[in-house]
Amino acid sequence: MTVWDDVVGQDRVTVRLAAAARDADALITAEHAAAGAGSGAQPAPPADAGSTSQMTHAWLFTGPPGSGRATAARAFAAALQCVSPDRAGEYGAPGCGFCDGCHTALVGTHADVEIVRTDLLSIGVKETRDLVRRSSLSPSGGRWQVIVLEDADRLTEGAGNVLLKAVEEPAPRTVWLLCAPSVEDVLPTIRSRCRQLSLCTPPVDAVAEVLVRRDGIEPAAAARAARATQGHIGRARRLATDERARARRTAVLKLPLRVDDIGGCLKAAQELIDAAGEDAKQVAEDVDTKETEELRAALGAASGTGGRLPRGTAGAMKELQDRQKRRSTRTQRDSLDLALVDLTGFYRDVLALQMGASVALANDEVRDSVQRIATTSTPERTLRRIEAVLACREALDRNVAPLLAVEAMTAALRAG
Repeated sequence: MTVWDDVVGQDRVTVRLAAAARDADALITAEHAAAGAGSGAQPAPPADAGSTSQMTHAWLFTGPPGSGRATAARAFAAALQCVSPDRAGEYGAPGCGFCDGCHTALVGTHADVEIVRTDLLSIGVKETRDLVRRSSLSPSGGRWQVIVLEDADRLTEGAGNVLLKAVEEPAPRTVWLLCAPSVEDVLPTIRSRCRQLSLCTPPVDAVAEVLVRRDGIEPAAAARAARATQGHIGRARRLATDERARARRTAVLKLPLRVDDIGGCLKAAQELIDAAGEDAKQVAEDVDTKETEELRAALGAASGTGGRLPRGTAGAMKELQDRQKRRSTRTQRDSLDLALVDLTGFYRDVLALQMGASVALANDEVRDSVQRIATTSTPERTLRRIEAVLACREALDRNVAPLLAVEAMTAALRAG
């Protein structure tokens, strides 16, 4: 099993990354050989050196949600740190998946691989400056200093400007791996300095296969989850393993049949908002209490939740509370967005039946509901309903009050 096995349905991308990993390995191997020979060789250049090299110092992975862009970036990071003795042989290549470099990079414990993901709405200047300082260090034990920024689209404008200098003039053995939904989500000045890789939505069958192989999910359940999420790997795994996720999705798919009158529209909207709030509350219960207790202990607070904090430490506690509040907001928005994606999939199935398309239904388990809506409306009305759901997602991105945005959507679904 190599590091590329979990990069599902992206053969073109893995070929390019494997070639770059081979060139990167050759650069480091040559440097070590020269140093061992006492030639006083300089550190390896940031690998655009050499017109034939496939390696470079900054990469931008783009693709729709669920395409596995972060998985591809982590696999590449592991290949760059591969120390397998067979990697340079005739049939070998970096990224064996078994050596210490590959394993620790994949599980997130490699000293020279920094994986950055955020559970907040944005990544600010302070966090980015810390990353830039980290990127200027030489590898402590690995072959490259690798920074994987999984949410590059969440960089604020100021944070992007801080990152620009580091990406433009990186340290000799530093590699930046940025991930974003599209190139437009990254500052033009940054993306122009990155080698871009575009990932596609993986095939449903490939997603089902990886769920069976890697997560031990029953083939039938894996196939249903992959089909329901239309190839979104992360959501398919959650749907196949989390009973609450399946229950919430079932409730969302009943919504099109409940918007016959204004009262039903308002009630359905409120229930969507409440379900998203419950998700945020669940995360808070699982994470916030532990974080608060750990910080209080680190600050030397008196035992018990009501114990007084030492003087001068209230600011640290306030900062943690603000972070937890921002995380709760993002969790609620992400949960609501997932519901809207499921709703879009429902109307996509309706449109497929209305147009007589020979495609498999994503929501075959509610075929009766899909058929009922399809026979009582027209393709034009279905398209307007899909547009209403998309408009709701855009409104939420613009920070419109969630309940107001969802109520407007349910009313538009009723009107068709």
